[in-house]
Amino acid sequence: MSSKTASLMRWHDEEWTKDGHIRHPADSLAWKHFDEKYPEFAADPRNLRLGLASDGSNPFKSMNVTYST
Repeated sequence: MSSKTASLMRWHDEEWTKDGHIRHPADSLAWKHFDEKYPEFAADPRNLRLGLASDGSNPFKSMNVTYST
């Protein structure tokens, strides 16, 4: 792993602004809850977290409303 990649993996622990505003997923209640539930995982700032989001995704066409931008 390159030194640049290693430093980017630690960004959420070392660099992000902790001012009470949600600017990064690390500011969310879900991230904090995960840290409390799995303290061993949270102890290493290099651990990866995968966040999934969908906005208007309808892969099985099961919703009545279609999504359009």
